[in-house]
Amino acid sequence: MHGCSLQKQVSVMSMNLSAKLDELQRGDRQLETTVALCEIRTQLQELTKSVESCQSEVSEVKRDMVAIKHELDTVQQVKEEIEELREYVDRLGEQSHRRKLRLLEQGLTFFLSYAILAAVLGMLQFGYNTGVINAPEVNIENFMKDVYKSRYGEDIQDDSVKLLYSLAVSIFAIGGMLGGFCGGMIANRFGRKGGLLLNNLLGIVGAVLMGCTKLSQLYEFLFLGRFIIGVNCGLNTSLVPMYISEIAPLNLRGGLGTVNQLAVTVGLLLSQVLGIEQILGTDEGWPVLLGLAVCPPILQLVLLPWCPESPRYLLITRQWEEEARRALRRLRASNQVEEDIEEMRAEERAQQAEATISMMELICSPTLRSPLIIGVVMQLSQQLSGINAVFYYSTLLFISSGLTEESAKFATIGIGAIMVGMTLVSIPLMDRTGRRTLHLYGLGGMFIFSIFITISFLIKEFFGYVQEMIDWMSYLSVVSVLSFVVFFAVGPGSIPWMITAELFSQGPRPAAMSIAVLINWMANFLVGIGFPTMKNSLENYTFLPFSAFLAVFWIFTYKKVPETKNKTFEEILALFRHGNGRSMEETSVSKETDVSGMVESDQKL
Repeated sequence: MHGCSLQKQVSVMSMNLSAKLDELQRGDRQLETTVALCEIRTQLQELTKSVESCQSEVSEVKRDMVAIKHELDTVQQVKEEIEELREYVDRLGEQSHRRKLRLLEQGLTFFLSYAILAAVLGMLQFGYNTGVINAPEVNIENFMKDVYKSRYGEDIQDDSVKLLYSLAVSIFAIGGMLGGFCGGMIANRFGRKGGLLLNNLLGIVGAVLMGCTKLSQLYEFLFLGRFIIGVNCGLNTSLVPMYISEIAPLNLRGGLGTVNQLAVTVGLLLSQVLGIEQILGTDEGWPVLLGLAVCPPILQLVLLPWCPESPRYLLITRQWEEEARRALRRLRASNQVEEDIEEMRAEERAQQAEATISMMELICSPTLRSPLIIGVVMQLSQQLSGINAVFYYSTLLFISSGLTEESAKFATIGIGAIMVGMTLVSIPLMDRTGRRTLHLYGLGGMFIFSIFITISFLIKEFFGYVQEMIDWMSYLSVVSVLSFVVFFAVGPGSIPWMITAELFSQGPRPAAMSIAVLINWMANFLVGIGFPTMKNSLENYTFLPFSAFLAVFWIFTYKKVPETKNKTFEEILALFRHGNGRSMEETSVSKETDVSGMVESDQKL
């Protein structure tokens, strides 16, 4: 615009000057030469100013063009840097992908199997002491009556005996709460293996006290022993899943985590078999039955010292890299452990801001709040499902449904056998089907059969006068209870212990396990102490509250719980940093499929 204006101004001035010169040359008018020259000079000055203004504008444009060129150069430089960063990130992604593929190819070694076996003796202890109090209920109550009469010279009321027995059942869970709460501190202070070794001392003391109850004629020994063994089992439920999840290879973490529940079910079955009248379910045999709880801690004290400490604890918490490498070489039966070390380093980098985190910091952390809620609800889904009502009072449950006392005890043994069998079935499914899917199947099946249990009770009430109907109802009740247990073993039995350890990285994991296990034992206690009262109040509708809980837990699992199958701890941590479980799950499915496909193609090659 300025250029056109200047050009026009110059043209007009040029024309004016030419006209003035023509007039001067023709001399048509009597103009003073001086005046004409002044006008010419004035016009030349204006022209000079216009030229100078134009030069200034041209200089500004030139400066702008230099600045634009500089900015273009900067943009080009940034673009090149971005390309370099993209290539670097792609290389890191490929390295991470190859590392994960190699981790997924790791197998089960002899020494890893030995370490798992030694560790899960703690969960066997938990299972044994959960079920051991069930079968000798009548024998223990008779002992309490005899002791009370010998002390006070009068008979104790039946309600008081029932209350004392309920205390013996539930004080185990109170000890479990204390042990579970302390699990994280013990794990950080003494290590996972070190904590398990120290915990065996509690197991031995508690078992000895229970075994000496009748000999001492003090039923207080039973309460104290059950409390101490509860603390022992609470620590086990925190330390054992943590240890196993940290030593297990990525592709076997689910299956090996299920071994926790297998040990629980084996302990449960063992206590039920030994508790029948033909073996130790007698007035003379029940103290031996309770005292046999000394065997798992003694066996673990013999086996566990040969096992290594958790490599993750050694590397991330203690910063002892050489010890971690040594432990990994033994567990993997190979000198090639760089992939494991790098995976642990990645986890360490991902959670460095939360290196050691207290329970209060964990609760207040926005990033960790979502996995903590999931871990807590998963634990509640195990305990408030009603399974412990079946474990603690199954014999009473079967008798009330119409079975004889002897048949009821054998049906209770059937519960333990089915738990063991279904847990074995779920081990290969855990890493094939996934944690979330199995948990949904388990909760759904338990919901359906809890309704059937209620129906069987109602049938007994309305058609109790028909003998054929009583027999048919008894079968329906037994089948419903056994099916209820089957679906518990499929998912809710093992997954809550495992997934809580998987949802957290090394720093917050001990605190998270402490909170989750504390909640688990609190719910365990509430069910144990409250079920007899609830049964008296609700009668035939006793299992309906559990049905309602199961429906709520199914919806929560469907909407909020992510799949952790074949994910590294770093990936699980990133999942909650970028978005909550369910929303991120779909974005990670394709990656998981790619990994599985590459593993299969590598295996074919």
